[in-house]
Amino acid sequence: MFGVVSMIVLAIVGLSLPEEEATGLKSAVCRVLHPLSGDEACATGDFADGGDGGDGGGGGGEGGDPFVPNGDPFEPTRCLLSQEQTKTTVVVQIFFIKISSSETVKLQQWSDGTVTLERITETGGGVTASISAGIRGLEDWGGSAKLSGTYLAGSGSGGQWLFSGNKTGDPQKDLELNLEDAKQFTEYLKAQDECNSRPAGPRSSELGMICGYHAGKKKPDLPPEKAPDVDITKTSIEASGNANFGGKFKGSGKGGKDSGDGPKDLGKISGELANGTMTEDVVVMRAHTGPNAGKITFVYTFTVKGSGGVGGVATGERMQQVAVTYDAATYDQEEADGKPHRPEKLMITTSEEAGGGGGVKVEGGANAGPVTIDVGGGGGSTKSQIHTETAELILDNDADSVLVEDWLRGNGDQPAKNPLPSPTDAAKVPGPDASPLERLLHEKGKLSRLDYNANTDWWNASLGIGFGISAGQFTLGFKLFGIDITHEEKTQTITGNPTYATGPKNGGARPWVEWKNCSKIKPIPT
Repeated sequence: MFGVVSMIVLAIVGLSLPEEEATGLKSAVCRVLHPLSGDEACATGDFADGGDGGDGGGGGGEGGDPFVPNGDPFEPTRCLLSQEQTKTTVVVQIFFIKISSSETVKLQQWSDGTVTLERITETGGGVTASISAGIRGLEDWGGSAKLSGTYLAGSGSGGQWLFSGNKTGDPQKDLELNLEDAKQFTEYLKAQDECNSRPAGPRSSELGMICGYHAGKKKPDLPPEKAPDVDITKTSIEASGNANFGGKFKGSGKGGKDSGDGPKDLGKISGELANGTMTEDVVVMRAHTGPNAGKITFVYTFTVKGSGGVGGVATGERMQQVAVTYDAATYDQEEADGKPHRPEKLMITTSEEAGGGGGVKVEGGANAGPVTIDVGGGGGSTKSQIHTETAELILDNDADSVLVEDWLRGNGDQPAKNPLPSPTDAAKVPGPDASPLERLLHEKGKLSRLDYNANTDWWNASLGIGFGISAGQFTLGFKLFGIDITHEEKTQTITGNPTYATGPKNGGARPWVEWKNCSKIKPIPT
């Protein structure tokens, strides 16, 4: 864990401050997102890890006629047009124990004219530890780096509502009407929360019924379809690091200026210059009702993100996700018998986000002997661009199912260039050394690419009480108590021309063409 976090900090801080701060900080973020490529690749955009975020040689219509006949089996049925997400996270730490809770609300517009509203709460607990040290050569400027590792295991629950009751025959009009219903239903949920949070007291039951009656009037005329009952469990592993610069307050020793005791640390004030985080999530979803009843899906997500610059000059994030679906009853029996599993569906999703904006995160602290009190906070707004790619593979025979399961377990021939082939790579002609998985994705996968513009507003507040001992550049200690609250509002809207890859043409290439099921209607500003 220490080695992984050290790599993040080195990638961000870079061992030296560049002459042109903005360019250097953007390069630092690039090195976080592309740790295998080096500085030259970050300057030229030629990445060794395949994260070019562009056409990747696919090109609209390259290798064949861009015209797509109706009923192309390789064209996905719908796409996400727009999403509004609000997330509030509260983290409490007592000694080495960390407790986290969050609430996420998503309002999503889809290209088939439907709207979904999702509300999920997550709680988790685990352990955390950290170590901080001064950056060599920058001690007088208050430069320091912090390495931390956290293991969190938790669970999530919530609901999703589908708004699809308006069917006028015009998908654009349906989207407008369904979005109005979703917004009205959101107001109902807020009113119902106020009713549920009323304090107990005389006539509380009667007042609660009256409150609920008035809240119910806010429901739309066409009630939404409640999403199926799904059990959700989630585990997360996180490693992070940051670099801070500021100033320290010192006073004379106990015996006075000339006592020989040396100066005494009184406190500090600092601002965050750069940070980086690596997160691994595993989510297990077991559906009991609905179209996926009796299915169990494992979602594996790996995320690397970082930001650099006073005021938030540059930010970046890279995500890789694999979702595998099984028949739940068959999976449980195979697990009990110790037999290999047979997945029914594979989804690979990758995304890269890069941007920048204004903002600041500062921290002030005071020392009382070995006990420290830190108060921090900040906020800002960023604008970014998100590039997403998806490969969907239905495993309708034993041979394909065994092939994917062997890849997941690390058996058989594995991809040589990239352990997780991207959808862009899958559209290219497989080379002579291509793995069985790469060939299967190329032959049968539904491949699509989307771009979004995103705006994110955030604020943070924290309080910590710790116990530490300084030894030269290093500070060793632990937190007695801490609370950290982060609120984030993010809006993303589709932009550019959505594309998908048709079936293999002459020569084997899969050309990228207009995704008509995605571009036929436009998102509605909210």
